[in-house]
Amino acid sequence: MRVLGIETSCDETAASVVEDGQRLLSNVVASSMDLHVQYGGVVPEIAARSHIESINPVIEQALAEAECSWDDIDAIAVTYGAGLGGSLLIGVLAARTLAITKQKPLYACNHVVGHVFANFLTSAKDSPALADYNFPAQPPAFPMLAIIVSGGHSQLALFRDYFDYSLLGQTQDDAIGEAFDKVAKILGLPYPGGPSVGKKAIDGDPLKYVLPKAKLDGKYDFSFSGLKTAVLRLAQAEIGEDYTFPSTKLAERLSEAQKADIAASFQRIAVETIVDKAVLACEEFQPKSVVIAGGVAASPELRRQLTDRLPLPIEFPDLKVCTDNGAMIATLGCYQAMLGQPAADPYSLEIQPNLSM
Repeated sequence: MRVLGIETSCDETAASVVEDGQRLLSNVVASSMDLHVQYGGVVPEIAARSHIESINPVIEQALAEAECSWDDIDAIAVTYGAGLGGSLLIGVLAARTLAITKQKPLYACNHVVGHVFANFLTSAKDSPALADYNFPAQPPAFPMLAIIVSGGHSQLALFRDYFDYSLLGQTQDDAIGEAFDKVAKILGLPYPGGPSVGKKAIDGDPLKYVLPKAKLDGKYDFSFSGLKTAVLRLAQAEIGEDYTFPSTKLAERLSEAQKADIAASFQRIAVETIVDKAVLACEEFQPKSVVIAGGVAASPELRRQLTDRLPLPIEFPDLKVCTDNGAMIATLGCYQAMLGQPAADPYSLEIQPNLSM
């Protein structure tokens, strides 16, 4: 079973071919991130235009690197939600057209669930393009606890089987990746915030400042808006100003040492907030495996804390399949096809920007 996966939910135009849900044959990503850096975040209209320019070349390159013709492809999988409406539309229309013209079944994939399924990849085709990928030796076992952390999502889910899962908790406001982006703006660090805050934190003291963790009624729910505001108030106080001082002027007044200490202290508490709940879930549900998914899954601090605190070992996905990519969608599509999930109608599949788990 070979599936072509197409992912265009945000600012990456991505396509990949995956075999039998475990072997990666190609993974091509064209990012428009450089176009968004000057704005401090993704501009939907720019992202959509970039997808239009990139979608066909990316798909063709994914097939070429997999050494597959259309006769070798058994199905097409595409992200239909959640994400930016204009971006999703480009990928879905491309996938629908290809499914009709190439006479292939089409599988509609949930972007967030796709991130989780990236953990089922265990090997890659022997090729220069995939030479530096590292995968776990075995796919995760069920029941499986999934820690989903990205710019738009902070969730804990318990998977009893591939498509039998329960959402244990989620953020009630900002996602952790969004909080990183906002703190990066306060500190004058470039977008995206996760890598830039993490890099700055290396030079800082993670215990320098005391920052709050939200207390919520939902045992496994998260909140990061209060932490983000606490960082803003801390930065204002460090330069001797009150809450009326504009956040856009803080970076020019903070010293590099102050920025590093704030970044390190924020990163520690933000990651601890996730890990605390993951440890609780492990104690209650006794999963056989734990996986991390989403862009923030690339965070070295998250990986360090999970390794130190989880009661069972965890094998981490390759960094290149943590951020948005076609491989995760192709993998999910493989399992949907192999396990008898219904295919979508290529004549009527519509995007769902607000799709949830």
